[in-house]
Amino acid sequence: MKRKLLSALIAGIGLASAGLAQAQISGNLVKIGVLNDMSGVYADIGGPGSVLAAKMAVEDYIKATKSNLKVEVVSADHQNKPDVGSSIARKWYDSDGVDMIIDVPTSSVGLAINQVTKEKGKAYINTGSATSDLTGKDCSPNTVHWLYDTWMLAHGTGSAVVKNGGDTWYFLTADYAFGHALERDTSEVVKASGGKVLGSVKVPLATQDFSSFLLQAQSSKAKIIGLTPAATPSTRSSRQPSSASSRAARSWPACWCSCPTCTAWAWPRRKA
Repeated sequence: MKRKLLSALIAGIGLASAGLAQAQISGNLVKIGVLNDMSGVYADIGGPGSVLAAKMAVEDYIKATKSNLKVEVVSADHQNKPDVGSSIARKWYDSDGVDMIIDVPTSSVGLAINQVTKEKGKAYINTGSATSDLTGKDCSPNTVHWLYDTWMLAHGTGSAVVKNGGDTWYFLTADYAFGHALERDTSEVVKASGGKVLGSVKVPLATQDFSSFLLQAQSSKAKIIGLTPAATPSTRSSRQPSSASSRAARSWPACWCSCPTCTAWAWPRRKA
């Protein structure tokens, strides 16, 4: 993730200096804002690490090109809240001279930043929000969707799972923009490939114990349970799944997860 962010930032500096989407560089300084989750469910895949990666990328870019361009990196925590993210973005653009925002995990926040950036005539390079709406119904000339999205995940991994026999699905869907988009896009692919969606349940963001949701899904008899990142526990030791969640998950024929770190994987049924 951080290596990809480095590449995105390096390209972004060049685009910003060329005036991407009519964005105006403030003074003689390119100011880049890393906006992400610093302490919540997505801190491990971004957070302070992404800020450090951005600063390293700037240093590498300046050294490699021997450019006289002045670049400053600032950062903030959007707390996975669209209103908080929008407020930070407006302040950055209006008062702090920020020319471009990058990263922004959490699709609901990403969609909000997409709109503010278009309104302000600045630039937004998205490496964290995966909703395909950013290049679909909410497409903006000011936004570059650099990395993965829900359309790609659905048409790549989702279709492959169906072709390999996983033709009945039940979704445990994170209840925010990303989860909704992933369920929508994958459902369309499953049906188009001849499979069936037997149901879904919405799971609150950052849920740690989802055993009750798995039990709801179990009654559907689906071969595949589709999980989204916010419905799966973090890798941090303080956020391990409950024993009930682990037992329920191990009993499932297969689980499909889609997230920035694992993209997709299967949980085969284990013999007793």
